[in-house]
Amino acid sequence: MTFQRKLWPEFIKAVKHEVVPALGCTEPISLALASAIASRHLGTTPQRIEAKVSANLMKNGMGVTVPGTGMVGLPIAAAVGALGGNPDGGLEVLKDLTADVVEAGKQLLIDKKVLVGIADVSSVLYAESRVSNGQDWVRVCIADAHTHVILIEKNGEALFSAPAADTESEHYSLKDATARGVYDFATTAPFADIAFILDAARLNSSLSQEGMTGDYGLHIGATLKRQVERGLLSDDLQTKILIQSSAASDARMGGASLPAMSNSGSGNQGIAATLPVVVVAEHVKADKETLARALMLSHLMAIYIHSKLPKLSALCAVTTAAMGSAAGMSWLLRGGYEAVSMAICSMIGDVAGMICDGASNSCAMKVSTSASAAYKSVLMALDNSRVTGNEGIVEDSVDASIANLCALASESMVHTDRQILQIMVSKAC
Repeated sequence: MTFQRKLWPEFIKAVKHEVVPALGCTEPISLALASAIASRHLGTTPQRIEAKVSANLMKNGMGVTVPGTGMVGLPIAAAVGALGGNPDGGLEVLKDLTADVVEAGKQLLIDKKVLVGIADVSSVLYAESRVSNGQDWVRVCIADAHTHVILIEKNGEALFSAPAADTESEHYSLKDATARGVYDFATTAPFADIAFILDAARLNSSLSQEGMTGDYGLHIGATLKRQVERGLLSDDLQTKILIQSSAASDARMGGASLPAMSNSGSGNQGIAATLPVVVVAEHVKADKETLARALMLSHLMAIYIHSKLPKLSALCAVTTAAMGSAAGMSWLLRGGYEAVSMAICSMIGDVAGMICDGASNSCAMKVSTSASAAYKSVLMALDNSRVTGNEGIVEDSVDASIANLCALASESMVHTDRQILQIMVSKAC
C-alpha cells in the first residue's frame, strides 16, 4: 500500500491526460486537427488537401460519420478541419463547424481536391495533412497520440519539430502500477482529488440521451428500448446498462454534435468505462462521492490495462474499457478488491480477442456486448465465482491475466490486424 501510494500523483495525471472530451471518432478527428493547424499556418483558404494516415488510422476512419457533416470518412474530416476547424481545439477541433464550412468542404470533395492515402510509417497512429493554395503549402504531422504534433513545415521550411515518442511517458508513468494499487487509490483517495471524474457521467449521459432519439447509427439503444416496450426484453438492470451504453455509442458513431468523455484516446472506451457504472450507481442510489470512486476505479483500471496495449491494434479496446466498468460495478454491488479481481479475470476469459474492424456504427454493438460481458462477470463475482487460473489465458493473478491479454494483442494479433485492413481496403476499391 505504501509503495503504490507513491503513484497516486501519477494516477491523477494519467486520468486527467486520458479522460478528456472528444467530439467524434478520434481517428478522423486527429486528421481534422492536422488540417486545421496546417490551415492556420498557411494563412489563407486551402484550395487542395493531400493527406496520409497510418494503416490503423485508415481502418478506424473509413466508416465513421464525422460530426456536423452527415458524411462518412477521412476526406470530409480533412476538408472541414482545414476550412473551419479550431487548431487549438484538440479533440474538439470540429466543435464550432458552420453549415457554410460543411458545404465548402463537400464541394472540395466533389471537385476532387481532397486526397487521402496510406503513409509508409512505423507509427500505428499517424495523421499528415498538406494544405495548399497556389504555390504555398503547409504540412502538419501528428504521431503516437491523437493530438501530438511532431512536424509543421511550410514551403519546405520546418516551423516546428518534435520527436515521435511514447507520449504517455512524457505525461505520466504506470509502469510500476498494479490493479490493487488502482483499487486502493480509487476507493481511498480524498474525494476532492477525484471529484473531477464526475464530468464523465455528465457528458456521456447526455450523449446517451441524444442517442435515444433513434436518429443515429444503428440506433441499437432505441431498438432495445422498443423491445422492452414489446415485452421481448426484461426491463431489468442489465437491459438498462445495455440501452444506455449502446445509445451513447449510437450517437457518437452516428455523427452527433455532442462530445463524449473519452478514455485512452477513444470515445467508445470512455462510454464503456462510464455508463454501466452510472446505471448501477443509480440503481443502488449512490451518492456523488460513491459514484466518483466507482468511476475513478473504472476509468483508471481501463487506462492501466490499455497502457500495456499498442495505441491501435486488432483488439477491440472497448472490451478492456469494459473491464474497468466491471471493476466499478463490482465495487458498487459488493465492495472489496476480491470481487473486482474476479470480475476482470472472468471478462478476460470471456471476450478476449474481440477484433477491431474499424470505427463504424457497429461499434455500438461491441459496446453493448462488452457491457453485457462486464455485468455477467460482476454477477459471477457476487456469487463468488470466476474464470480460474486453470482456464485459457487467465491466471490466478489479475495482473498476470491482464498481461497475457495484452501480450496477445501486442504480438499474436499483429497479423490479424493486417488481414482486417486488407479486407476493408478491398471492399473500398
